[in-house]
Amino acid sequence: MKGKNHRLHVQGQRLRRQRHVRKKLHGSTERPRLAVFRSSKHIYAQIINDDEAKTLAAAGTVEPSFRQEHGYGGNKAAAALIGKLIAERAKAAGIDKVCFDRRSYKYHGRIQALADAAREAGLSF
Repeated sequence: MKGKNHRLHVQGQRLRRQRHVRKKLHGSTERPRLAVFRSSKHIYAQIINDDEAKTLAAAGTVEPSFRQEHGYGGNKAAAALIGKLIAERAKAAGIDKVCFDRRSYKYHGRIQALADAAREAGLSF
């Protein structure tokens, strides 16, 4: 099962896992959603209010300030720094409780590092 059909199968499985996680979550005004996106070289986090369809805070390893200080963004250390940064920006926006949206990713590695750092910085999941 190689080639185009395999790629489509993997995409479908990823989408199914993402929907499975997302159907239990809804970011509200009281508890917005902390959505995480992971690529091979970067990691991004957004705090989203789904009621108003607005992003309240965001952080990612592609930001120029992050790139100048830390460089590479595809490891657990960078994910932990982004977790701390998103928690600080959430506190500045008056948010202390969030629901964690890991998408189709396992709670392991960079995703876990980001979540743990956000918890240590004061966000409640």
